[in-house]
Amino acid sequence: MKNIIFLAPPAAGKGTLSEMLVEKYGYGHISTGDLLREEIKNKTEIGKQAESLMKEGKFVSDEVIIELISNRITKSDCENGYILDGFPRTLNQALKYDELLDRLGKELGVVIYINIDKEVAMKRACSRITCPKCGRIYNKYSNEMKPKKDGMCDDCNVPLTQRADDSEETFIKRFDEYVNKTMPLYDYYKNKGVLKVIEAHESKFETFNDAVKIIED
Repeated sequence: MKNIIFLAPPAAGKGTLSEMLVEKYGYGHISTGDLLREEIKNKTEIGKQAESLMKEGKFVSDEVIIELISNRITKSDCENGYILDGFPRTLNQALKYDELLDRLGKELGVVIYINIDKEVAMKRACSRITCPKCGRIYNKYSNEMKPKKDGMCDDCNVPLTQRADDSEETFIKRFDEYVNKTMPLYDYYKNKGVLKVIEAHESKFETFNDAVKIIED
């Protein structure tokens, strides 16, 4: 299977789409956000630094991210293909990732850009709630992603929480920083001939179907 990079602004639905593709194809799912939150949960030195930066809407250093990615893509569940959700974020990260792939003898695969309007993305982010136990993401205003019981995880039956970095102020910082630092990747991967573009539809199933067409092409 082709390895996949999802390139998109915050709240475009990278995580949800990744989960759906993992279920269909058996991909290894690599979310830099999840990797960092695991470090935060374990109170590692990386985790302490990351927590402070994430609360300010800033990115963690490239060296730390590359180290986490390198450790993750060599695990057994990534042998037949994996999805990178939220990485690379900058051109420098993309170049370092290319070097990492060369060292490991792995293929880049395909880059899927998910297009979304800033106002729509902010509304999604600020209404997003997450299960602190299993990590499942819900949305208070989406019929497809609402929990069955208000404020409770469908699977774990524990109260849902909102991430500290899902406030309007923090979201605006994250989105603007994304535009400034990440959009050059669009041109970079387009020039490499591996970029495909899909829309972040209101229905996650429509977005999923668009992604499947690219993967199975």
